[in-house]
Amino acid sequence: MKKLMLIAGAAVVAMISGAHAEGDAAAGEKVFRKCKACHMVGEKAKNRVGPVLNGVVGREVATVGDYKYSKGMMEFGEGGKVWDEETLMVYLMDPRGTVKGTKMAFAGLKKEEDVNNVIAYLEQFDANGAESN
Repeated sequence: MKKLMLIAGAAVVAMISGAHAEGDAAAGEKVFRKCKACHMVGEKAKNRVGPVLNGVVGREVATVGDYKYSKGMMEFGEGGKVWDEETLMVYLMDPRGTVKGTKMAFAGLKKEEDVNNVIAYLEQFDANGAESN
């Protein structure tokens, strides 16, 4: 069973990694409304149930200094794993399936286009929350 899960996961990653399209940041801002209950971006962003997402694209996993991550997320980030587009794509489509024990209760975004758009939106924010349009 475990082997089957690994094969299925690898197939999803392979399928997704070859299918990246440029996202639409404006559309991503609309999709991000689903995330706002737990996450913030921008210059005045603060941690909520989830960490601030300023500078998340390209940031090492579980490294917002003043946020208490779950054990599952800490283990997921071991070895310097980075929130690149591929990792974000897989995680945002199935957070609990990707990181066992994550605090994130959201079931995930079902449309690859929505995930690409959210990633494009998040890419606009540097680590300090400044927006580059």
